[in-house]
Amino acid sequence: MAAMFTCCLSCCGDGGSGHIPLKEMPTVQLDTHHMGTDVVIVKSGRRICGTGGCLANAPLHQNKSYFEFKIQSTGVWGIGVATQKVNLNQVPMGRDTNSLVLRHDGSVYHNNEEKNRLPANSLPQEGDIVGITYDHVELNLYLNGKNMHCPASGIRGTVYPVVYVDDSAILDCQFSDFYHTLPHGFEKILFEQQIF
Repeated sequence: MAAMFTCCLSCCGDGGSGHIPLKEMPTVQLDTHHMGTDVVIVKSGRRICGTGGCLANAPLHQNKSYFEFKIQSTGVWGIGVATQKVNLNQVPMGRDTNSLVLRHDGSVYHNNEEKNRLPANSLPQEGDIVGITYDHVELNLYLNGKNMHCPASGIRGTVYPVVYVDDSAILDCQFSDFYHTLPHGFEKILFEQQIF
């Protein structure tokens, strides 16, 4: 019995040569390798300012994803989903097939077509939290935790969360530790190796 206990300690109990540390999972954040040339990313990849857009570093692989943006300072901005082919120097987005975004004026655009619009009395203001759900077919919007019933669809392929800013807008991204309760069935963005 003592020999078996000693064997267990030497193989895995004391951090000795047999110990294999678990690899820490990456954090979902804004990706400085996929951003516009005049974009500034700060706060550990969570805040965007400057002019242009940025993708998150994780695609939306799982069936139902949720993420949030907090409007720190108003201006021209847009949030949604995009493929890696999107032009991150073009503001506003939603002009082509590579992005589906809510714009600061409450319109939702894809392929230069207005797909939907927030109610006029529900335009996001400074300090508001905009939540986004995406299920590989439809994007839905939440304002301060309330479903805006403003679905939009049409984008195809592998998509990533996207945000763009201009005219002094500053937005914070929240990919975990959300301000509001996740809508039923949706979850935070997972890296592919976390899904399996």
